[in-house]
Amino acid sequence: QVQVVESGGGLVQAGGTLRLSCTASGFRFGDYNMGWFRQTPGKEREGVASFALNGRTIYADSVKGRFTVSQDNGKNTLLLRMDNLKPEDSAMYYCAADAWVPFSARLRQTAYMYWGQGTQVTVSS
Repeated sequence: QVQVVESGGGLVQAGGTLRLSCTASGFRFGDYNMGWFRQTPGKEREGVASFALNGRTIYADSVKGRFTVSQDNGKNTLLLRMDNLKPEDSAMYYCAADAWVPFSARLRQTAYMYWGQGTQVTVSS
């Protein structure tokens, strides 16, 4: 059974750093495309970053230069390092996985089948 579980959220001041982790089970990590998404109440879930099978990464414009996505294959873990956090980064952050995601859809929630429960990130001003 494919499962992904997020951790690492919390409360941080603006300008600070948080590191999120997504631990996967039920599949070989290197066989799946992975993504990070976030959602605030009343808004659609938006793609933040993706890590493709070939190692290519994509970022939303709003986080480029501040967020870094990486994989630790030995630990079946997807990481998201978030630097210089802003209050507008506050959201529930979700990890997603799917075996096949077209390049054009890497930041679209509809392209991913497997989702975690999310971890809350709150950035205070």
